[in-house]
Amino acid sequence: MFRRHLSLLCVACAALACGEAADAPPAFVPRPAAAVPAPPPDLADFLPSERNTIEVFRRVSPSVVFVSGEDVPRGRLLLERGEVPQGVGSGFVWDDEGHIVTNFHVVNGRERLVVTLADGSSHPAELVGVAPRKDLAVLRVDARPAPPPVELADSQRLVVGQKALAIGNPFGLDSSLTTGVVSALGREMTSLAGTRIEDVIQFDASINPGNSGGPLLDSRGRVIGVTTAIFHSGGAGAGVGFAVPAATVARLVPQLIEHGHVKWAGLGIQVLPDNVAERLGVIGVIVGEVFPDSPADRVGMHSIRLDALGNPVEMDVITRVEGIAVVRLIDLIDVLDDYEPGDTVSVVFERGGRSREVEVRLGELPPLS
Repeated sequence: MFRRHLSLLCVACAALACGEAADAPPAFVPRPAAAVPAPPPDLADFLPSERNTIEVFRRVSPSVVFVSGEDVPRGRLLLERGEVPQGVGSGFVWDDEGHIVTNFHVVNGRERLVVTLADGSSHPAELVGVAPRKDLAVLRVDARPAPPPVELADSQRLVVGQKALAIGNPFGLDSSLTTGVVSALGREMTSLAGTRIEDVIQFDASINPGNSGGPLLDSRGRVIGVTTAIFHSGGAGAGVGFAVPAATVARLVPQLIEHGHVKWAGLGIQVLPDNVAERLGVIGVIVGEVFPDSPADRVGMHSIRLDALGNPVEMDVITRVEGIAVVRLIDLIDVLDDYEPGDTVSVVFERGGRSREVEVRLGELPPLS
C-alpha cells in the first residue's frame, strides 16, 4: 500500500512539472527591479571652491594620459607590490597632432612605449625628442579623435599660496586628482643629466610614483608646470612635489617637436673641472680648450697653456656673463640656458691678472646624448 501511494505521488509531481495539472496556479517568480541610475549631483550643492575643482578635473582629465612600456598595463593596482616599474608615468596632450608631453625619466631606457588615453584606448607611441637637462620628453600617438590639447599659463606670474591641482596616474591607476597650493617659487633641482633646472615650482598637492610627467594646474585649468619629482622622507610620497615651470616647457617643447632635441647655446669651449679651479685658488671657470672657429675663438679667447711639467702658464678664466657672476660650471650653463644660438652676450674673462670684456655671438652645442 505504501509503495502504491508513493508511486501516485511521483506521478502527480511529474504532471505538475510538465504543466499537465490545468487546475494548479502558475508559480510566481518575482522579477528583479530595474536599476535606476542615480541622478548626477547638482554642482549648486557644492561650495564655490569645490565646484571649481570639479570643473577643472572634468575639463582637463580627458587630456591627461598614462605613459608606460608595453608590459605595464594601466589600472593594475601596483600599490600591492610596493613599487612602480621604471617607465610608468603620466603626460598630457600638447596639440592636435597627437604630441604628448611627459618627463624624460619616464621614457628613458624604454624601447617601446604605449600611451593610454582617458577613454581606455591604448596606442603605440613614437619618441619625438628629449631634453634630459630639463627632464622633458615629447611623444606622438596616432589617435582619432585626439583629446583636446591643454592650455598653458604664464608661470612667471605665479604667486605662493595660489591653488595648485595635480592630475596623474599614481601607482599606474586611472586619472587621479590631488589639490594643494604653490608652496614656493624659484627652487632649483638637479636633473638626471646632472644640470640644474631653474625656477622649479614647489607645491604641496600629494603626488606619488606614476604622477611624473602629469600637469600641474591653476584654478582655471591651465598648466603651470610638469610634475617631475617627489621629495622622499620615508614612505611612497611626501607632501612636497616639484614641477618644471610652464615657461620652460613653452620654450623647449616646440624645439623638441621640430628638431628632436633642444638647440642649446654655447661658447665653443671645453672647461676644466671645478675642483681644479678650487685647487689653484681661482674664482671662475677655467677655459681648458677653445675649439677652432668657435664663438670663443673668434673673440680672441685661448686654450690653457702649460709648461713642460703640466703647470698652467696662461689661462682664460670666465668670471661673468651678461653681468651675472660665474663661479662654477653650473653657473655658466644656467646663464647660457636662457639664450638661443645666434644671440649675443657679454662675457668677462681674466687672463694674466687683467680683465677683458667681449661680445660673443653664441653658437649651438651638439645634442646631449
